Amino acid sequence: MAPIDPHSFTDSSHPLTTHISLSLYLDFSTSVIHSSALLTLSSPFSGDLSLDTRSISITTILDPKTHTLLPHSLSSNPDPIKGSEIVISLTGQSQLLILYSTSPSASALQWLSPIQTFSKSHPYVYTQCQAIHARSIFPCQDTPAARIRYDVVMNIPSSLSAVMSARHVRRRLPSLEEAKHLDDVTASLWRGEDRVVEEFVMEQPIPPYLFAFAVGELGFREVGPRTRVYAESAAVEVLDAAELEFAGTEEMIKQGEKLFGGYEWERFDLLVLPPSFPYGGMENPRMVFLTPTVIKGDASGAQVVAHELAHSWTGNLITNINNEHFWLNEGFTTYAERRIVEVVQGEDIATLNMGIGWRGLNDEMERFKDNLECTKLKNKQDGVDPDDVYSQVPYEKGFQFVLRIERQVGRTAFDEFLKKYIATFKFKSIDTDTFLDFLKANIPGIEKEINLQMWTEGVGIPEDAYEPVSAIYTKIISLAEEFKQGKMPSEDEVAEWKGQEWELYLENLPKSCEPSQVVALDKRYRLAESKSYEVKVSFLKLAISSKCKEYHGEVEKTLKSVGRMLYLRALFTALAQAGGTEEKQMAKQIFAEARETYHPIAQGVVESILSKYI
Repeated sequence: MAPIDPHSFTDSSHPLTTHISLSLYLDFSTSVIHSSALLTLSSPFSGDLSLDTRSISITTILDPKTHTLLPHSLSSNPDPIKGSEIVISLTGQSQLLILYSTSPSASALQWLSPIQTFSKSHPYVYTQCQAIHARSIFPCQDTPAARIRYDVVMNIPSSLSAVMSARHVRRRLPSLEEAKHLDDVTASLWRGEDRVVEEFVMEQPIPPYLFAFAVGELGFREVGPRTRVYAESAAVEVLDAAELEFAGTEEMIKQGEKLFGGYEWERFDLLVLPPSFPYGGMENPRMVFLTPTVIKGDASGAQVVAHELAHSWTGNLITNINNEHFWLNEGFTTYAERRIVEVVQGEDIATLNMGIGWRGLNDEMERFKDNLECTKLKNKQDGVDPDDVYSQVPYEKGFQFVLRIERQVGRTAFDEFLKKYIATFKFKSIDTDTFLDFLKANIPGIEKEINLQMWTEGVGIPEDAYEPVSAIYTKIISLAEEFKQGKMPSEDEVAEWKGQEWELYLENLPKSCEPSQVVALDKRYRLAESKSYEVKVSFLKLAISSKCKEYHGEVEKTLKSVGRMLYLRALFTALAQAGGTEEKQMAKQIFAEARETYHPIAQGVVESILSKYI
């Protein structure tokens, strides 16, 4: 076997899947999807074909042309990271039909009961497939190396509606014909009076981790000629706030097109998910998923949208071949995001972004001081769960590397290079060496000016990385230094500050301070009550490490109200590392009480933190 990806059973000598047709029956009463998947390979194949699965129950595997059974076997002991390998014996087939059901514990799916939604009357389900969770929804070669087109027939309750990372074709009544491959019980339910079918098609080849859908009682607002923002229809305040927060989306798309070439995905819609969504945003093509915590009332949440938009070129069009090269997705996208923000919101805001990122990158160096492999851009991940080592390194060190190239050749020349890079590799999955070869071929002599090997394979932060410089950045860092001497910023000094300025200030304070200082800072500026979760969480981290127990109630409230891993990781780690028995016990108790409200991916991350430190 020649593995193509340390996180997949896919064999590089096998033909890759090019298309998948899915029929999905969503059973909210059992949190299970009963399904059929028709996989089309790039060429006919004879031999044992390996696919990735996780917690999937296989009913039957057929040759779709002859309806004969195809011999198959499922690994008896699931790999804790990769899941279970299914091996199917083929004799010249280029298609196979798999009948199966998902598990209620599928790692990509979060099923919300009505009480967990805004309406309190309808259930909700959504997916999160990055990095390696598509395999818990359908058997596949779950690696970015295998780009697929797909179509979906989704059977859902008629009171709900669906959105996908795909073009919506139509909503209609179910037909008996399309249920013929499902088991008898599901087939009889398929045409229930209270059911409808939503059809979708994705005509461009995408990596499996970009497969996404959400089903609930959804409403939307129009915010641009190619953008709607969706949320639960009962969440009127969320829809209204999102409409204002993301009003500038079309301008960002236009700026992206000027910088990087035409937008290839037709629509750029946004879905604001329930608070349990584990990420800030997920760049699913045509339908970006967002946490409600990005809606801050000052348009700064649009920067998350700028990042997900930038993925439309770097990440979705050009994709890392596997997670060992994740910086190709995130480093370029962070660079592209800041270029868009610079034009739309101004250079000062872009520099503040860069400053927050610089602080975060330095913090990650401390986090991984005993695991320096994770500080490399190109790193080894055999036996490593990508969710456990998710960090700012591929984002911020990757950004610094891209910026280093721009600083060497100049922005005009780099912009031309970037457009050529995107045009050359669009709809392809590549590795670091492919990028470096293209770089050296198109910017001759670059390897003499920049130590490319040190940047991509070296540990830590290279000496020629760039700490941002601007008047506002320097002022904030200076005020943070003064706090160490006991001086609090005056109201005049912070009068114009928004969330980003406060975040940068708090992240540059000492890890712990005198409790009286922390309380006085909050008494004057009400940071624990900030509408910006970045500010709130940065302050609460400081309060925990400074032994300010009066904030434990706010920490508990925060951890029970949001599921974004950025905040969970920060606060649970702070509690676990605080040193006191009370904080450790508090962390365990909060997680026990809040666990079921978190997405399965987030549950795993918190469990990993608690097992490491407690």
